[in-house]
Amino acid sequence: MSAGAWWLFCTLSLITAFTPGPAVLLAVSNAATLGARRALLSSAGNAIGVFVVAVTALLGLGALLQASSTAFTVLKLAGAVYLVYLGIRQWRSSPPFAPGNPPIPPNGDAWRLFGQGVLVAATNPKSILFFSALLPQFMPTRASPWGQGLLLAVTFAACTVLSHLCYVLAARRLHRWLGGARGRLWQRASGALFIGLGMGLLRLRRQAA
Repeated sequence: MSAGAWWLFCTLSLITAFTPGPAVLLAVSNAATLGARRALLSSAGNAIGVFVVAVTALLGLGALLQASSTAFTVLKLAGAVYLVYLGIRQWRSSPPFAPGNPPIPPNGDAWRLFGQGVLVAATNPKSILFFSALLPQFMPTRASPWGQGLLLAVTFAACTVLSHLCYVLAARRLHRWLGGARGRLWQRASGALFIGLGMGLLRLRRQAA
């Protein structure tokens, strides 16, 4: 892969990573309500999930989703249900709005936040189809598909981490402001957005190969 092609892929990856979606909303919501350090746990999980999604696209899952309406529907429903679950949980939860950044959570809470990020990335069929369409465009036919594909997957995951870091640092300022009624309003607004994204995922249509 030429340097110019790689930089073009980086540009497209950054644009995609900075575009607001479920993963960005999760990062911003966690940063505003739980603090930056906890939010970065879910963002790290999301980066791992993005990498897994890219690898599965290389393995041909994207082609399977395009060819099989059943596989596409199952994954779409799983993603939608999980986003709606996050929305309901966000709506009903009462996060601690303590001043300053909270300490690193215990291992169980850390793994829960990490798992949220992984699942948000891994249950989105749109992401798998996106990688299936994008990655081959930047992979020379004479080069090793795995070597080039893994490079592109790592690059996109790194762009995801960078975008989440920027969003988390920006949302961090909301942490002290979200107290009392404003905190409850934020919880319900972000919960409604998660539910809306989940319902929107249900409207996603498979494009036959």
